[in-house]
Amino acid sequence: MSASTIAVPPRMEAAPSPVAPARPGRGRPGEGRAAWILAIPFTLLFLAFTVWPVAQSLFMSFTDTKQKDLRTPFSVNFIGLGNYVRALSDPVFQRAAANTAYFVVVGVPLTLAVALLAAVALDKGITRFRAVFRLGFYTPVITSIVAVAVVWRFILQPDAGLLNTVLSWFGIQGPNWLGDVQWSMPSLILMAIWRNFGTGMIIFLAGLQAVPYSLQEAAAIDGANTWQRFWHITFPLLRPTLLFVSVTTAIGYLQFFEEPFVMTQGGPLNSTISMSMYTYNQFGYGNYGVATAMSYLIFVVIAVITAIQFRVLREKA
Repeated sequence: MSASTIAVPPRMEAAPSPVAPARPGRGRPGEGRAAWILAIPFTLLFLAFTVWPVAQSLFMSFTDTKQKDLRTPFSVNFIGLGNYVRALSDPVFQRAAANTAYFVVVGVPLTLAVALLAAVALDKGITRFRAVFRLGFYTPVITSIVAVAVVWRFILQPDAGLLNTVLSWFGIQGPNWLGDVQWSMPSLILMAIWRNFGTGMIIFLAGLQAVPYSLQEAAAIDGANTWQRFWHITFPLLRPTLLFVSVTTAIGYLQFFEEPFVMTQGGPLNSTISMSMYTYNQFGYGNYGVATAMSYLIFVVIAVITAIQFRVLREKA
């Protein structure tokens, strides 16, 4: 057989070597440096206007800083936990803590209940003029507290107020809502619910609209009534929404300040003074060390209550 008749196999190309996958987080050599350079302005502002004031206030809470010491901040005396002991033993601060607890324990559940009822009504019950009702329910949230206070002072006046006038039509003698120790705090809670439930309503409404309709339809076919469908299907699916609204509402109510400051100035007989308002008063008196200690006590209370809410309301694994 001649060489010309021998078939020469085609030349095999070498298989390309596999390319190593890029490591996550690895970019171009200059990208990390550029990111840090761009972050420098924000970092400096954050350190100057957030970290430094917080650190300074924390240090101040362990000193006897007064208003006269602002010009000579290094001449103050370190007193340890003295300001915290003084705050916790102050009878007015204890009364303010009790008032705040009352405001939160009563106000938060009622606000959540009203917000959820309004959201359910707007989601299922109210079909005509739904946008008008949404706007009307949310308007108090964006209204100035001064305007709200003027309106509610007129409503709660003991002699010519709107509420007592309506009660007189039924032969009921209304009390002095803002001047009576027994009724002053419930009056502020009522105003706070009216002013704040709109935020929770909007969030609950978004959560209700995210519930799959197929689950509701399947439960209805199985014979579940409206209440059973809401309690066993809708409400469990609203747990994350309920957690968010509960936490944000409780944090706001633990810091409530505007209502007693504008409406009652903490009276009568300190029946409406709050921890935030009493802390504000201490700053006004020049007791900066005590005031900052009270501020951090409020922070600790908010952190503890928030942690409890997360533990109770979070979704079970």
